[in-house]
Amino acid sequence: MKEISELKFPSDMRYSKDHEWARSEGTLYVVGISDYAQDQLGDVVFVELPQKGRKLKQGEDFGSVESVKAVSELFAPVGGEVVEINPELEESPELVNRDPYGQGWMVKIKTTGPDDFNRLMDRDAYLKSLQG
Repeated sequence: MKEISELKFPSDMRYSKDHEWARSEGTLYVVGISDYAQDQLGDVVFVELPQKGRKLKQGEDFGSVESVKAVSELFAPVGGEVVEINPELEESPELVNRDPYGQGWMVKIKTTGPDDFNRLMDRDAYLKSLQG
């Protein structure tokens, strides 16, 4: 496992206490797990994602990530409707490790407003939570 200082935490995203991130793209939010989460999990071997059209509440579980170490639940950082899932993860779950904020994204959620997103931690607050 890497030191926190060796991990990436882009400032254009918000983070949940469960280590998911959300990035705003207009009325859509792209969602994945943080560099810290993928590092803690180790090599990701399987990602279970929801069906398109599923409606989620903030904090609701929407899938899981399986690694060589453990299975970890995924929790929606924002509520709304799943409008897209990352099809690449079915064949290449290791993208979550290689590029957690890019090719390793998991779902896109259409939300009715920014309230859930605004309640998430910014980069500095998330880093502070990781450091205890």
